[in-house]
Amino acid sequence: MAWLFITEENAMKRFLLAIFAAMGFAASQPAAANGHFGPFYEAADTWTLLPEGIRYPEGIAANPDTGDIFVGTFDFGPNTNKLLRIDRHGNTTAQKDFGGAPLLGLGFSGGKVYVLNFGAGSVQRIDANFTDTTAVETIATLPSIGAPANRTTGNPDTSSDTIMFGSTGKAAPNGLVFDHAGNMYVSDSFQGAIFRIANATTCATPCAITLVSHDPLLATAGFPPFGANGLALNAAETVLYIANTGDNAVLQMDLSTNAITTFASSIHGADGLLFDGTLLWVAANQGDWVLGLDSNGRQAVKVGFFEGIHRNGSPRGLLFPASMVIVGHFMYVTNLALPLTGGADEPEKDVTRWNVARFRVR
Repeated sequence: MAWLFITEENAMKRFLLAIFAAMGFAASQPAAANGHFGPFYEAADTWTLLPEGIRYPEGIAANPDTGDIFVGTFDFGPNTNKLLRIDRHGNTTAQKDFGGAPLLGLGFSGGKVYVLNFGAGSVQRIDANFTDTTAVETIATLPSIGAPANRTTGNPDTSSDTIMFGSTGKAAPNGLVFDHAGNMYVSDSFQGAIFRIANATTCATPCAITLVSHDPLLATAGFPPFGANGLALNAAETVLYIANTGDNAVLQMDLSTNAITTFASSIHGADGLLFDGTLLWVAANQGDWVLGLDSNGRQAVKVGFFEGIHRNGSPRGLLFPASMVIVGHFMYVTNLALPLTGGADEPEKDVTRWNVARFRVR
């Protein structure tokens, strides 16, 4: 039986989903488990709208105890950037203004929200029950290390190309992940690097930040122009997965040797990562999908697609999905919906309200 593409507003969708569920089709199961050889398809629905005037939601994190979801914005003006707290019902309960500093990856640990401040090139944190006056603490600032070494790639005719990466030394903290010991890994998209902050939840500030890798595979000459991006650890915390957005790839780093190899290719705009059980979830920001990859890097689950613009000006389905988090039975996804080129071909230009989407994973 083929999976059907059906939208949120179509009441028939829920009827069909109920039938499929009764037949053993569960949204969190890879297609192979149901006797299929292709990916299992699922739709993504709008969960909540951001308040008027707040644009470009990028990073997302959650407090598993309260169900609160935190969203940061990646706005280069004139609108200011915000960190939002949204309750389990989709109501925005707090806003913290970060001014002109765009925000990227978010994390949650020990009652604190961790924020990668792209504008300041730093790692910051704030109490999860913040108000508009709560102080923000900087725990570390990424160093200026410049571009990695050149990368040589082979061509089918046995010739090769050499990529020389440029850098002004501007740090671009983008993705973060904690291990169970409280150590934090941070990606740098512009300098092509992975950094580590030991005991990031308890270290005395400013915390020491060490370079883990400055490999040419972590940089990009592609589009969108962001190299190392989303991060995730496997269950045993022996492998660090790294999205390279411009190279449309997910890399894997063996943490015993720091050796980096390609895990999955042809993922259009690989962005946020999340490991859940046996699947590695990837936000494909230029494909308008969220993909669940199996242990071989193959697509087992394919979620969402761009379905147009709601009457309220927000995206239907997924449009430039950037980051995701799981709370309860659902995965929540930020629709960044950011026009990158200004060209007429970008549907993001028509968005006037921004939202967070979700789909069921359990």
